[in-house]
Parts: sequence; C-alpha cells; structure tokens
Amino acid sequence: MKQIDAVLFDLDGALVDTAPDFLRICNELLIEEGYPTIDYATLRLSVSNGGRAVIKTAFKIEENHPDFERLLAEMLTRYEANPAQDSGLFDSFDQLLPWLENSDIPWGVVTNKPARFTYPLMHQLNLFDRCAVIICPDDVKNSKPDPEGLLLASQKLAKAPQHCLYVGDHQRDIEAGNAAGMFTLAVKFGYLQPDEDPSNWGSNYIIDRPDELLSLLKSFTQPYTARDLG
Repeated sequence: MKQIDAVLFDLDGALVDTAPDFLRICNELLIEEGYPTIDYATLRLSVSNGGRAVIKTAFKIEENHPDFERLLAEMLTRYEANPAQDSGLFDSFDQLLPWLENSDIPWGVVTNKPARFTYPLMHQLNLFDRCAVIICPDDVKNSKPDPEGLLLASQKLAKAPQHCLYVGDHQRDIEAGNAAGMFTLAVKFGYLQPDEDPSNWGSNYIIDRPDELLSLLKSFTQPYTARDLG
C-alpha cells in the first residue's frame, strides 16, 4: 500500500483549466489586430508551453515577427489583470480538494508559471489560502524538468519526497517528479499534443478523467487487503 502524505499539482492543465481565459484574451487581440479568431481546440494545445507558444499559435507568427513582443506583452498584461474570468478547477476537483483537506493531506502547486500570473489566478479562484505551498520559477534556480521546485515544496511541507504524489500533464512534470523520488501521475485530460503518449513518460499512474484521481487516492487509504499482504 502506498503512503501519500502530500499531493502536488502542476497548475495549467493538471489542476486548473486555464485555456478558456487565454482563448478569450487572444481572440480579443486577434479581432483588434485584424486577424481571424482562433478556436478553442487549437489554442488549447499551446497553453502548457507558455505565453510565447500561445502567441505563435494564435497569430501564426514566429518570435522574429516585428509585432511578436508587443503582442506577447499585451496578452500577458491582460491575463495578469484577470486570469480566471472563465477558468476553473477541472471537473470533480471541487470534491477532491476538500477530501484532501479533511484527510489532513496537504496539497500544493509546483509550476513553471511565473508568480505574477500564478498568485492572481489562485487568489481569483479562492485557492490561495487553501493551498499549503506554491512554488513558481521565481522561487528556484532551475525550473522543471529539474526537480528543485518539487524538492523545495516537500521541504516546506515537511514531507518526505517519497511520500508525495506529483500530478502533471507534461513529460517534464513526470521527469521532475521521478527525479525528486516522488510518485508521479500523468493526466490525459490536460494540454497534450495529439502525438503525445503519456504511457511513454515513465509515470507511476495515468488517468483519463479528473474524477479518477480521487478514487485512486481513496484506494491508498483503505485497510490492507489479503492481496496487499501477499
């Protein structure tokens, strides 16, 4: 039986579905700039890879385009001001987080999303005060796939890394979690590319739907069965 003393999440695509707000802001900018709007399914694929990827996808331009930096700065300014108008927890996580809290299992976030965007998002979703730890690139020298942020989170929680579970939707998340010595879980409902196969990432677990995470965690807290005892 696994002992899970803390659950850590990647933010975009693993805990919060942030793509709807990027879609809203990008389509505002696209209309203002005279470009055709973009559909949700197309933009969603770029969200886990940061703002630069979002601008490339939305405007179909590269970083050497003369307007690239201006458009990126404007998108990020608008996003920072209102990051959660349309975003929210993935389905069933509004039951998962209270279960963790009632079970005295702290949960936190380790993300490559800078603090200037992470903190307003967490505050706007009323998650900031509930979250036991938040680690952003601002807090470490090396971002994921380096394990530094995950190890710092476990240290702040005073939990052994080998008793923490890290949940992510990208290969770098699983690589970081494995390097930190944590249990790792890949989610298929995140912002995966069409050709990505999480079964190749080396995670301990893979789930298709958000509600499967609570079922998995509950299985860790059940009494030992004859099978567990061998």
